[in-house]
Amino acid sequence: MHAMHLIGLLFLLLTGCAGVERTPLQTGAAPAVAVEPSATRPTEGSVAKAGSPDAKTPAKVPAEQPGKKPSATLSSGKKETSPPLDLTALETRLKETKAIGVFTKITLKNQVDDLLDQFRAHYQGRAKTSLVELRQPYDRLLLKVLSLLQDGDPELAREIVTSREAIWSILADPAKFATL
Repeated sequence: MHAMHLIGLLFLLLTGCAGVERTPLQTGAAPAVAVEPSATRPTEGSVAKAGSPDAKTPAKVPAEQPGKKPSATLSSGKKETSPPLDLTALETRLKETKAIGVFTKITLKNQVDDLLDQFRAHYQGRAKTSLVELRQPYDRLLLKVLSLLQDGDPELAREIVTSREAIWSILADPAKFATL
């Protein structure tokens, strides 16, 4: 049972980087704000008349009012938060997905086991490998899993991408790794 949890964790690690959107560092630039449509009717000047050459031009968006700060909420009004990491559910979904064939899953399981063995050897002092050096095979394995999932199960790939750093934090922390 312990080995299965580790395998599931590795599968999660493998699928953690697909679909991740990287945002550039904010250096004084104004943050992007989602604009929601107004509930009021547009005025004559804000919408091009049908049949005129400007009919394909989008309606004007009202300017942001000074003094108001942009909202950090999504269009649904909920704040963006990362859900708690559920390794068991991710492991189950990886096992059940039809996007990866049976033999490929076995190969991935073996690769995950090998990576976990490398982490164990690192924490037991049997290997001279550093965490920085272990990050490379972790990232490669995740990229492999994501490439297998991206077309057949994009939702699972997205969940793995969002879990990538949380999984790494478990692997990189000896105390957390020992609880796997």
